[in-house]
Amino acid sequence: MVKACDLKKQHVIDIDGAPHCIENITQQSPTARGGGTLYKVRFRNVSTKAKVDKTYRSDDALQETSVDTKEVSYDYKNGDRYSFMDLESYEPFELTEEDIEDILPFLTEGMEGITALISEGRILTLRVPDTIDLEIVECPPAMKGASATSRTKPATLSTGLIVQVPEYIAPGETIRVDTRERKFLSRA
Repeated sequence: MVKACDLKKQHVIDIDGAPHCIENITQQSPTARGGGTLYKVRFRNVSTKAKVDKTYRSDDALQETSVDTKEVSYDYKNGDRYSFMDLESYEPFELTEEDIEDILPFLTEGMEGITALISEGRILTLRVPDTIDLEIVECPPAMKGASATSRTKPATLSTGLIVQVPEYIAPGETIRVDTRERKFLSRA
């Protein structure tokens, strides 16, 4: 059991007998006297990929699902199947495009640092690092004299993901991207 105030993105919670990964946690502190902190949590069902939103008080207890984690690397794509390798046993395994559609915009061949969540010998889901470095392949040219203001432009990355970047960034540069919010963080 884990209390709502101790929830982290790494936890996998059992909701109605099905494992759910935590996608997002927001904290809300009521202004009324005696009001306790509320935690709004967005879960994603591991098997159906359905989103579930729940609100908890800080002392509410949630049932964790027992999962194992393994470090894996992404090797290559073969049709609609993606090949990965367990970095401990060096055993290869494949997942379909629909199994990993939420992390596809961040996968590059040879990528390491991916975590597989495993329950009862079955891979539930994969997690990529919170930040990764990707190269910009297409964006409008950098503007001379552009300041570091909040003006942005769209940039297409090497994986096909499109993010908003500051106007001083040029094609060919490598940038750091937040995988949770799909946002530009900084130059790499």
